[in-house]
Amino acid sequence: MPYSSLFRSEEMSLIQLYIPQETAQLTVAELGELGLIQFRDVRISQLNPDVNAFQRAFVNEIRRFDEIERHLRFFTSQIAKSDIDMRPLAGDASNVRIRNANEIDDLEEKILEHERRITQMNSSYETLMKQYLELTEAKHVLRETAVFFKEAESRQDDIRNSFDEPTAPLLESEAQQDTIEQGEPLSFHHLNLGFVAGVIPRTKMQTFERILWRALRGNLFLNYAEIDELITDPSTDEMLEKNVFIIFAHGRELLNKIRKISESLGATLYPVDSNPDKRRDSLLLITGQIEDLNSVLQNTKNARVSELSGVANELAVWITIVRKEKAIYHTMNLFNYDVSRKCLIAEGWCPKNDIEQIQNALRKVTEESGSTVPSILNELRTTKEPPTFHRVNKFTSGFQEIVDAYGVAKYREVNPGLFTIITFPFLFAIMFGDLGHGFLVTLAALYLIIREKSLDKPGKSEFLEMFFGGRYIILLMGLFSMYTGLLYNDVFSRSLE
Repeated sequence: MPYSSLFRSEEMSLIQLYIPQETAQLTVAELGELGLIQFRDVRISQLNPDVNAFQRAFVNEIRRFDEIERHLRFFTSQIAKSDIDMRPLAGDASNVRIRNANEIDDLEEKILEHERRITQMNSSYETLMKQYLELTEAKHVLRETAVFFKEAESRQDDIRNSFDEPTAPLLESEAQQDTIEQGEPLSFHHLNLGFVAGVIPRTKMQTFERILWRALRGNLFLNYAEIDELITDPSTDEMLEKNVFIIFAHGRELLNKIRKISESLGATLYPVDSNPDKRRDSLLLITGQIEDLNSVLQNTKNARVSELSGVANELAVWITIVRKEKAIYHTMNLFNYDVSRKCLIAEGWCPKNDIEQIQNALRKVTEESGSTVPSILNELRTTKEPPTFHRVNKFTSGFQEIVDAYGVAKYREVNPGLFTIITFPFLFAIMFGDLGHGFLVTLAALYLIIREKSLDKPGKSEFLEMFFGGRYIILLMGLFSMYTGLLYNDVFSRSLE
């Protein structure tokens, strides 16, 4: 690395590129991988000052890739929701080549087909889960109401004796009185009682009771039981605790009022027959339906996981392709289109020492594409102040970022990053100085440096990314801390002597 590139920023040149339309995409992609040009928006120059963001040449292409990105975000959320591991990108993003127009069309069609199938599976699975939820709740309602009815039958003697008292329940006909006197089983029909049964979230149970008591003025009998298992809400996948309830009351008006209050609080009502034989038959039927539905749900889930696993194997490559294509068109929107010459005109800043490397890249694209018209590079004279560019490597990049966090030096100004390589670790060591602790810090930094090839991959956590980026800073901090710890005669907060 040249001395001047560290002590002072690189000398920059303003260049102008004439790129043939047929090779524009490949040229921008190659220059992007090179990473040596900071393109200017020619809209602010004399070329096309009146063009706004919505009148750029490649707005439709960018919108198209925005839509494809939306589909890919949908895949990412579905894969994460299903706890499926996404295959990481093999190697660096630079290894993923850009696609031509036909390949992009095929990729978009493939992505849309995957989304259609996954959406259809999700819809089918949600519908089946709703049916499963309804059947599960109906099963619990039949089981618990059977207990309620059994308790009511065991108290028929108390009810029968109450008819001889002045405060006996109201009877609408003598036939009901005859039924009691003949000792026949007492039914809710004979007592002129109706009932409503259903399931309600446990958190709303107390509110439900209070509202019913006030709305019906106590003219009801409510019984409820807790469901032992958690019920899954198919729309949110939230696990809910629910209660089964049954409410007895006189008259249709009261029963209709109970139904309206129940539904307003999110309760689900289920039909229950007062005949125990019919209830038993319904329970057996529902149990069989649940078993059949379980089998269908498992098959649907397996098919969905298989589809998502196939997408997960290619998703990282698709995301990289779309991001590259979108970045290319964003960059090409900074250019001006010359209709007469059928070429794109671009301007940008680049290091003066790298102009030859850029020209080699342009020739490479021309040769590989088989174009008869080469791209042309002109170096422009300008009075504008060039941007500051410090050439860094993996050792100096961390120190340069510390300096840039406080402020970027002006063009060709002395770079404080050179001195920070020594001053920052040394000032840290003055405060931290300990031979033992410094040794541990050095070991941690050496581990990150030795394994940097395996650790330098996308997908790292933010915490690990931060430590990995500053591994050489941590190394010098550890070495300087060992030195100052030796001067301080301090090892793990204890004296050497």
